[in-house]
Amino acid sequence: MAKKNAAIIGYGGMGGWHGSFLQNSDVVNLMGIYDIKPSQCALAESRGIHAYASLEELLGDPAVDFVTIAVPNDQHKPLALKALAAGKHVICEKPVTLSSADLQEMIDASKAAGKLFTVHQNRRWDGEFLVMRDIYQSGELGPVHHIESRCHGSRGIPSDWRCHKAPGGGMILDWGVHLIDQMLQLIPEKVTGVNCVCTNITNDEVDDGFRLELDFESGKTAHVEVGTYNFIAMPRFYMQCKDGSLYLTDWQQKAHVAKLTAWCEKDVTPVQNAAGITKTMAPRDELTLDEYDIERLTSDVHEYYRNLCAAIDGKAEIIVKLPEVRRVLSVMEACFASDAAHQTLKVDI
Repeated sequence: MAKKNAAIIGYGGMGGWHGSFLQNSDVVNLMGIYDIKPSQCALAESRGIHAYASLEELLGDPAVDFVTIAVPNDQHKPLALKALAAGKHVICEKPVTLSSADLQEMIDASKAAGKLFTVHQNRRWDGEFLVMRDIYQSGELGPVHHIESRCHGSRGIPSDWRCHKAPGGGMILDWGVHLIDQMLQLIPEKVTGVNCVCTNITNDEVDDGFRLELDFESGKTAHVEVGTYNFIAMPRFYMQCKDGSLYLTDWQQKAHVAKLTAWCEKDVTPVQNAAGITKTMAPRDELTLDEYDIERLTSDVHEYYRNLCAAIDGKAEIIVKLPEVRRVLSVMEACFASDAAHQTLKVDI
């Protein structure tokens, strides 16, 4: 497969991340970048990357097959529409845009141009998520009842545009889009209920965290939480199943599994608990429980770009599909509506 030629619009944090990958890609030639800040263009040049003099020059380059858009969230739609109209395939950083109506405009434009349009959901390649996915799909712990997913930090929102509403700041649109996408990948069922509570500990303009409860059609439930003022982080993942549980502290550790081998012991010895005794909360032992660790999985996130290049050639189905993108955006819109209404919303997503 011949290499595809790419350009990046926006050379900030994520634009620089994309640039470093594409400079060493086995499937992509990085033709250059464009950023509205001359300092960022100069930074790219210092790293051996061509900086286009203008957006028009980048979009007018006939050698560019596709563009990756890595700018503040409110600019995704207008830039994607321009790139599609210029005959380029388009990757948008997440979230794809700020509303379902905007997304539909982008989808319509991609169809009219006959070009691929997708979103960079790179956290589908995170090792701890892949462990959860494999255990879920294997059925090793029996039917799943409940999954919890969290990301906790203690430094507040980054002090840039992410602190402000107009450009699409806040944690639902930042880390939330990743965790919601992961959860919908884990549980491929219709979402029937959304209850979301946003926090504003460090910022009054946008959410600096949130707690989200999801109800699924089968009765499964999920908890998704992002916090930026947590000085003790809670587990990254927890999964409760009929035949056991899985616990994963963070994205660098092994997953710990406790698998039920027998339901009842003949005699449960009561344990001292606070000011009383209990059999209900007595810990299990090796007679009824098998405990073991699972190594964190490794992956190559550049498979995202390999897949895109194959899809451009018609040799593969795109990994991040637009119906999936729409579902995630619909759940995020329901999060904001639930928080505003202070109630659970019945949905069909």
